[in-house]
Amino acid sequence: MPVAVTPEMCIAGRDLTEPKLDPSGRLLAFVARGASGAAISILDLTDDAGLERQLSTWPAPSPGRGTYGGCFDWQPDGTAIIYAANDGGLWRQPVPGGTAEQLTTADLERPVAAPAVAPDGSFVVYVVDLAEVWLQLLDGSAGRRLDDGEHDFCADPAVDPGSALVTYQAWSVPDMPWDGAEAVTVAADGSSRTSFRPDGAAVQQPRFAPDGTPLRVHDGTGWLQVWWGDHPLVAGAEATEHADASWGQGQVSYATSPDGRRVAFTRNERGFGRLCVASVNDGAVTPIAKGWHGQLSWRADRMAALRSGARTPTQVVIYDTDTWERRAVAIGPVAGWDAVNLVEPEPVEIDLDGTVLHARRYCSPRIDGDRCLLVMIHGGPTGQWPVTFMPRLAYWVDRGWDVLVPDHRGSTGYGRAYQQALNGRWGDLDVVETVAWIDHAHASGWSEPARTVVMGGSSGGFTVLGVLGRNSGRVAGGIALYPVTDLADLAARSHRFEAHSTERLVGPLSDTELYASRSAASLVGRIVDPLLVLHGTADPAVPVEGTIAFVEAMRATGRADVELHLFEGEGHGFRQPENQLAEYRLIEEFMARVVPPGSSGAAIAGGSDSGGQR
Repeated sequence: MPVAVTPEMCIAGRDLTEPKLDPSGRLLAFVARGASGAAISILDLTDDAGLERQLSTWPAPSPGRGTYGGCFDWQPDGTAIIYAANDGGLWRQPVPGGTAEQLTTADLERPVAAPAVAPDGSFVVYVVDLAEVWLQLLDGSAGRRLDDGEHDFCADPAVDPGSALVTYQAWSVPDMPWDGAEAVTVAADGSSRTSFRPDGAAVQQPRFAPDGTPLRVHDGTGWLQVWWGDHPLVAGAEATEHADASWGQGQVSYATSPDGRRVAFTRNERGFGRLCVASVNDGAVTPIAKGWHGQLSWRADRMAALRSGARTPTQVVIYDTDTWERRAVAIGPVAGWDAVNLVEPEPVEIDLDGTVLHARRYCSPRIDGDRCLLVMIHGGPTGQWPVTFMPRLAYWVDRGWDVLVPDHRGSTGYGRAYQQALNGRWGDLDVVETVAWIDHAHASGWSEPARTVVMGGSSGGFTVLGVLGRNSGRVAGGIALYPVTDLADLAARSHRFEAHSTERLVGPLSDTELYASRSAASLVGRIVDPLLVLHGTADPAVPVEGTIAFVEAMRATGRADVELHLFEGEGHGFRQPENQLAEYRLIEEFMARVVPPGSSGAAIAGGSDSGGQR
């Protein structure tokens, strides 16, 4: 019998990331983060019992999230791992266990990340505060800085097979890494330095093949793809992307076989994932498996990866690289999801003034009355919600809502031109294209305005406000989670990684009139649809003061249907379980009010088989 999804199921479980095989391919380590914190786990793949054990003790690791890593690396002899800890320092953890040894001074103001150990085991390179690349000798000698300070940001160092060269990703404002990052290569002894970036492109994931050939992902052809030396890995023109935008360190969307003859890589096929292997000799591609894969690690005759999909709860899997048989060795979400009627989306497209726009539509199997539609807008805005396991989305589908996930221009996955098209038009183009999808949904009979709700977080919340303020009457209500409301304040006070992005996405900071016209304050008095706003008081990315000022201005016009709920101490997104549960409850109560009784969403949301309201 199918299990109904509950908020408790959605917020429980553990986040898995960064599965890495040791050099022999026998041991697997990965990071798991749950309610009590993060830890590095290890298991012996040659043990038939396959028992997972916690390896790290104290201090706890500082993990990436999802398909981003940058937490740890193996020593080449497999006797230890070196990891970035939550105290801001770098530590060496013995394998199979023991007390960790501190390698660098702990500094929460300038934390370390992305350690990469030299193949000869003599040193480790790492990033400090996403701004500097350092080399630490593992014999206890003093470390030294490798970058020359030319760039504002540095990430993802790697060492060549001979341990003589270090390469890393670097970029400077006003670029974000997907706008114009380059690969810098420096001699480990500091004697030489070169850089690589094709015109009009951005580089990420610089590494080396077993024979020393430079490997990179870049969009010099217009598509973000793996390059082997000076030519694309895949033979012929391929209109798919092999990676995502660099929102964090440690993305590993490709991996080279130990003999250097094959490369496994991921494909983004309109938001759907596929694992493939290409021959280095002729570029011929063999599809291996559907599903969204990340954090690829290929050692000996095994490859480890994170794997997920609309119907596949996030898991760590191991592939036999001779037969490509797969087995799961760890699962993140709590028990019960395998009994949920999870839904695979349908890719949909529309033409808007000669531009093809993309989205995915999830159709709920639990319909009682007319169909209701929840339009969920991803954040970023440079990003995408690919077809991965998304408990938040599955919850609403299970409650009887169809869900439409539009990829307005500015989204990743469709080539550089599509992704860069939002520059200078944030708050305009994303709104226009989201409204086009809403109109298409209504014209196609998927829903109607009285049964449609639009929801988004961060930049997605910014788009929600634009949809409501510039296109009233198209939806029954809107939900904005930690939304951008004041663009000038965002540019002045957001965290260092993103603060300058508004110059690309909106325009020069000196154009105060443009910033004011695109900000939420210009929409006060124009938003007539009901609105729910949630925000954390300690948000480092989007200042909460702008949201408070916007809602107060809305209420000053006499609006009683604008709700604001602040979560004390929460950052960008909600992490405390009680606040996560409150988020589900508040959204569900709001949706039940704005969607007429008797429609599918309202009817099922109150049903006893769905867990009820809290």
